[in-house]
Amino acid sequence: MKPASLIPAAQPSLAAWHEMIATHSMAGLDAIVADEGVFRSPVAHTPYPGRAAIALVLTTVNEVFRDFRYHRSFVSEDGHSIVLEFSASVDGKALKGIDMIRFDDQGKIVEFEVMVRPRTGLDALGAAMAARLASQKDVLTGAA
Repeated sequence: MKPASLIPAAQPSLAAWHEMIATHSMAGLDAIVADEGVFRSPVAHTPYPGRAAIALVLTTVNEVFRDFRYHRSFVSEDGHSIVLEFSASVDGKALKGIDMIRFDDQGKIVEFEVMVRPRTGLDALGAAMAARLASQKDVLTGAA
């Protein structure tokens, strides 16, 4: 069985994402996220809709994580999705997680979902993000 590969249109977006992570700069995020994209947080029940919400969350988490590193990746059979395994720490709590990213036919991110473990790392992440995003509810709900 041949390993799956990401659709060609998504490959530049994924490369740009890795570059943003490496440089700690989310400046190019708008170019790789679809207008109707959605972010699914490991600490929120309701998804965050829209490019502005995705940019806000990913920019903020980039400031919160320490020692962030990707380890492995897995591509879906249809080539539209990739799972990136990562490790990081937040306020001294180590965590492992995955970013599940789905791309549209044009290579734009339409869904970005994060899962994190263990609970201590998830709790530290939730507290750090809540402290920084408390005043941004309108952006996160798509009301802004």
